[in-house]
Amino acid sequence: MLNNKEYIQRLYQSGKPLIIYKTEKGFNIYTDFKEKIVINKHKLKAFLNYTTKRKQSKYKDLNCYVGFFGYKLLCENIKVYVPKQKTNNLYPGVFYRPQTIIKLEKNIKIKSLLKNYKEIRNNKVNNFFYKNNFSVNVNLQQYSKLFNKFSKKIKEGKTYQIKICQTYRNKSNVNAVDFFWKLMKINESPESFLIRDKDYSIISCSPETLINKKNNSIITKPIAGTLRKRKNMNKKYALNFFKKNEKESKEHNMIVDMERNDLSKICLTGTVKISKLKQVEEFRDLYHFITTIKGEVKPNISNHDIISALMPGGSVIGCPKISTLNLLNESEKFERNIYTGSFGIIHSNGNMRFNVIIRSILSYNNISEISAASGIILGSTAKKEYAENFIKAKSLLDLFKS
Repeated sequence: MLNNKEYIQRLYQSGKPLIIYKTEKGFNIYTDFKEKIVINKHKLKAFLNYTTKRKQSKYKDLNCYVGFFGYKLLCENIKVYVPKQKTNNLYPGVFYRPQTIIKLEKNIKIKSLLKNYKEIRNNKVNNFFYKNNFSVNVNLQQYSKLFNKFSKKIKEGKTYQIKICQTYRNKSNVNAVDFFWKLMKINESPESFLIRDKDYSIISCSPETLINKKNNSIITKPIAGTLRKRKNMNKKYALNFFKKNEKESKEHNMIVDMERNDLSKICLTGTVKISKLKQVEEFRDLYHFITTIKGEVKPNISNHDIISALMPGGSVIGCPKISTLNLLNESEKFERNIYTGSFGIIHSNGNMRFNVIIRSILSYNNISEISAASGIILGSTAKKEYAENFIKAKSLLDLFKS
């Protein structure tokens, strides 16, 4: 019989589907999936209702579904049209029902509904390959053209802030588990996760919590503001920069107001409040400006109501949300896939936690793609925002150098 460490290593080395999810105390690994449910716009509401009605297992940690909603699905859910774009035909969304959970904390704790969960066939896939050469779907000239178009829309009052997506791509089939743990060593983030399935993988160091619902309490933590780290900088310096920088402060205030408005749709009047205003969080290559907003959910509000109110996350779209989504979707020629979608967990008691999918690698059909976006408001410059996208993608691009 394998000990716990040997079992985990065997699991990593196999081709067995698994999910790794960052927690406050460490990481959870989910595997032995009893169900894999592909979600589309016709199934989303029914799926969310189903998650709270399913028969309970003996372990509360396994009374859950873990997975992601893609960007297009979230647009369609709120009746926002997405024109035909270049696509790789990835799933619109997928959720998994695990039968085994491994908690990587100070000690390894394992709970499984299967007696022989440690018996793993070694069906390792060995055809991993990658190079450090990427193409980008929007070059500086194309970006500047979009930038000028959207700047005009801002002056016309059609939007106040909008975020142009760029995607870096290369031919590769990466070792998802290896890449994930390398990424955690250099840029572990609060909403980091990995999905490894037989036909795709997602490796993410997402920093942004979109929904954290426990009973009737709900929290969202929008990020709006980015500063590239340099020598002799610290969090105090970054906080002073954000507060004094008119562009960053305006961007942050707009997003916070929009997220408060989104929460107000599903929360009791008077309960939506800012609990932590304009704080700085530090990452490998940059600092972010973050505010925490909380509220109390109204009675009879469903998880579908909450997801419809808060997704796609406004901090990665712009504001106002609907008109800005329409402008983006009309202008972007490539499907965003997972980017600015949402990954998370839904428990059978109705609690749920979801992030915004940013700072992520999607590996599918021997192509890896990394997307990033920066905000345009009046006073922005195309070159600066274009460079900011690269900063946001850098820790992921650097994985392909090793």
